[in-house]
Amino acid sequence: MPQDVLSALILFAFVASMTPGPNNMMLMASGVNYGFARSLPHMAGVSIGFSLMILLVGLGLAQVFDAYPVSYRALRVVSVAYLLYLAYKIATAAGPDRASATGKPFTFVQAALFQWVNPKGWTMALTAITVYAGPENPQAIYWLVAVFAVLSLLSVSSWTLLGLQLRRLLSSPARLRAFNWVMAALLVASLYPVLLPA
Repeated sequence: MPQDVLSALILFAFVASMTPGPNNMMLMASGVNYGFARSLPHMAGVSIGFSLMILLVGLGLAQVFDAYPVSYRALRVVSVAYLLYLAYKIATAAGPDRASATGKPFTFVQAALFQWVNPKGWTMALTAITVYAGPENPQAIYWLVAVFAVLSLLSVSSWTLLGLQLRRLLSSPARLRAFNWVMAALLVASLYPVLLPA
């Protein structure tokens, strides 16, 4: 991949990975409610799951949507329903003290599978593949996977650490409840692009 194209890809991947979206909102909430160590499987699931998604979509899975448009509509419905469920779970999270006894953060498998119903993830993957790994440059898909894998680690770590730092400010139950409701509302707001007409 030419240096200028690689630089543009790195910039795109950095901005796309670091900006707020469902993964980042959930990781920040996980950092607040469960801490960094208990969020590690969630973080790994996001990084590895998204990298695998880019690889599979780049190798041809995206053509399924072209061949069967109803599959894309079905994915949208499932995505919206699941994100609304996750928003509810975040809004009603127990908090650091009770969560350590009763709550459970996302597992590796849950976080990896979530990538397949994450609207921002699909947008990032399809845009990156279309722009940086077109039919004339199919081997570029491996560069995409590598770049997103590295920058995803930076992103998931940063957002979880941000949540961990916020944990100190959210020591009162009222503040924690307010934070969790705000995170839930932001997660629902991230559905806006999905709800626009296709």
